[in-house]
Amino acid sequence: MMCAIEAGKHGQRVAVLDHADRIGKKILISGGGRCNFTNLHCKSENFISANPHFPKSALARYTPADFVALVQKHKIAYHEKTLGQLFCDHSAQQIVTLLEQEAHAANVQIFLHAQIQQVEYNLGFHVTTQNATFSAPALVVATGGLSIPRLGATSLGYNIATQFGLAVQPCRPALVPLTFHTEDRERYCDLAGLSTEVIATCGKQRFREKMLLTHRGLSGPAILQISSYWKPSMSLVFDLAPDRTWTAPLLDPRVRRDLAAARNALRGILPQRMADRWLALYPPTAWTNAGLAKMEQQTHNWSVMPAGTEGYEKAEVTAGGVDTDMLSARTMESKNVRGLFFIGEVVDVTGHLGGFNFQWAWASGFSAGQALAAPLIVAG
Repeated sequence: MMCAIEAGKHGQRVAVLDHADRIGKKILISGGGRCNFTNLHCKSENFISANPHFPKSALARYTPADFVALVQKHKIAYHEKTLGQLFCDHSAQQIVTLLEQEAHAANVQIFLHAQIQQVEYNLGFHVTTQNATFSAPALVVATGGLSIPRLGATSLGYNIATQFGLAVQPCRPALVPLTFHTEDRERYCDLAGLSTEVIATCGKQRFREKMLLTHRGLSGPAILQISSYWKPSMSLVFDLAPDRTWTAPLLDPRVRRDLAAARNALRGILPQRMADRWLALYPPTAWTNAGLAKMEQQTHNWSVMPAGTEGYEKAEVTAGGVDTDMLSARTMESKNVRGLFFIGEVVDVTGHLGGFNFQWAWASGFSAGQALAAPLIVAG
């Protein structure tokens, strides 16, 4: 939509093809229905790609301030939640309506229920749906990834890339809950619903946010963030007591050192049932200073080997995608196929949790829209 709007503003004749029965379905479910539409602190470091420098150009061309100005133009009330995340005060529908109104003003035509059956090139691009064939000198692929198939996610964008000779980086679920192996599931999953702040670490990546225990494993912002970096056979390490030394009260010689005292101290850090379970699983080996130091160390270095992820059904985005080496970072156009563009999630650029993926959608769409100098068709 952003690409179509920008191209339409420049006098291009634009058709948006969407196989759904309404536009913006993924927008509508985002941010708990309030759409975390951008992040004030958006930088290239907030994105994962085989080429980490690729997003810089588009992100510089269209910034969070640019989209905020558009939100303000439409008089949409919004607020900053945490860490620069901007949400609508009322409903994600307001962002969809904004896009619809801007598209209408730019004379963009939107075709819903447009199931794409074939894409060909012969002196221009020809896209065949069940009802019609659309022809144009330029084709923009904005089909998203494989995440949330119930909303209609398919591999169409990757198939088009492959058809025209573009490489595709391996895809995987990202921003996704993780699952436990049987042993850890038996240890922790009856505590489902408990949440606590942690520092989650995978290799060199660290995120300090909330972790949530689920019936199958782990979720919450910290887990979704670290999941984008996790690969099978990798361990994760959690600091369950960031910046806290929970055994400090037990070092006081006037305090009795026993399980009850340890339980009271740890309950000041973790939810009560989680603290009790932790001490049951990792009981103190000695009430000496060395024994207390070991107890402390364990809570700052909880190592977990996930069994896997909850898959594309629960993943917010898809990591991997059309290889950025095949695209112009300035225009998003294929280097080898003139007039063929790829934007948004279908590209190998994946943002952190917190509005970054929306900002990539706006920025990459804007960049492609500005680059177009001929009529186009946007497949979405």
